Amino acid sequence: MASTGGRQFNWFNLLMVICMSFGSMSYGYSASIIATTLAQPTFLKYFDLDTRPDATSLISTMNGLYQVGGFFGVFTVSYFADRWGRRAAIGVSALITVLSGALLAGSVNVAMFIVFRFFSGAGAFMILSAVPIWMNEVTPPRNRGLLVDIHGAALLFGYMVAAWVGFAFFHLQAAAAWRAPLAFQCLPAVCLLCFLPFMPESPRFLLMHDRHEEAAANLRRLHTSEEAEIELQQISAQMQIDRTLPSSYWVMLKKPSYRKRTLLCLGVTCGIQFSGILVINNYGPTLYASLGYGTAQQLVLLGGWLTLAFGMGCASLYVVDRFSRPKLMGFGILGCMVCLIIEAALVAQFVGTKNTTALSAAVAMFYVYVIFYEVCLDGPQFAYLGELFPTHIRAKGMNIGVAGICLMNIIWLQAAPTAFQNIGWNLCFIIPGTIAGLGIFLYFPDTNGIPLEEVAAMFGDVDELYSGFGDDVKAETEIVEGKTALAIEHNETAV
Repeated sequence: MASTGGRQFNWFNLLMVICMSFGSMSYGYSASIIATTLAQPTFLKYFDLDTRPDATSLISTMNGLYQVGGFFGVFTVSYFADRWGRRAAIGVSALITVLSGALLAGSVNVAMFIVFRFFSGAGAFMILSAVPIWMNEVTPPRNRGLLVDIHGAALLFGYMVAAWVGFAFFHLQAAAAWRAPLAFQCLPAVCLLCFLPFMPESPRFLLMHDRHEEAAANLRRLHTSEEAEIELQQISAQMQIDRTLPSSYWVMLKKPSYRKRTLLCLGVTCGIQFSGILVINNYGPTLYASLGYGTAQQLVLLGGWLTLAFGMGCASLYVVDRFSRPKLMGFGILGCMVCLIIEAALVAQFVGTKNTTALSAAVAMFYVYVIFYEVCLDGPQFAYLGELFPTHIRAKGMNIGVAGICLMNIIWLQAAPTAFQNIGWNLCFIIPGTIAGLGIFLYFPDTNGIPLEEVAAMFGDVDELYSGFGDDVKAETEIVEGKTALAIEHNETAV
């Protein structure tokens, strides 16, 4: 692609991001397949979940331990990513996903299934963290949101495929019909492992480890010649500073500017989870059953919902770089809350009645909900997390953000079955979600279009910035200077 009207990515960059998105797809499939598995009669019968008195508790544990595995697993990503490279972290994550997926499919008792749900969660969330770190570091500022948002679109593709594969196997009467959908989660991870040796390492990681020639070669492959030269000068100078800075988790809590970035990171991921998205996805069939739909209808509705989600994830590619990141995400959360308020009213008034129009409207609100979520939240959050942190702590920052997702999901998924029975699932999300949406919309700083090496100025870390090199770098700095200054002024009131 020619560099016209500004710095742009080239087609090789796009191809590499698409190849890496097989990891994103792996996460999406792994995270979603449990929803249709729990609706499979053969699965319930094999583990006696249709008769045993502790079935509800076991189902909660299956979902909860997946998130617990993710919480602990994700903190290992920074070790591999910072010591051995971004590709190494992705490769280890993919390998764990393959092994755990195979053992889940081969489970012979409920204890074995639960144990390997833990490891499956670890591998999946490690990929969820590791892939956008690499994507953020190989894409140019102008198109970073669009390219990193491919991560979100690909994981939605995994969600969608899981729903329809589960629906297809629902119609098989074989006792082992539940095993094949679980085994399929290995396929995208295996593809990723095959691609990985041929993919370029992050130039920022290479320069951080003083591998200048490899970094220069990768930049020239990934970007147009103009972009590559500008980035090489900026990143080389910045890495000379970054490699001298402390990079522990303790420093991220102790240093005010790093602590602020960490709080913003957790505010985004935890705030977005207040929308209730994973509970709606994982317990989709249960929610549709409460509205009076049979098992086959539940799976069709879930498949349609996730197909729409994938379509909206693709639409997000054309939206994410056109708006302020916090404004887009805050608007998305508030839109989701409006949908849940309408949903709560419909459920309260019409569940248990024969008003098919009202029940259809309740289902429709789930579909409207996912439009807001996927266009505004799912992919954009990963671009924002990668932009908040400098290279020497970016992996740790992404780890913290994804760990926040896991922690919120542990709370929601463990409490969900009880909450559904006693207080209604809608009310669990509306109040905290509204607060989170308003907070992000009004107070969070915007990083859209700012080079990663310039973001430090937004948080007052001017002493950690490179000084500028040559006419091209000066010109690029001038482009973002006004935006950075505005962001600094705005941040005085930020969280």
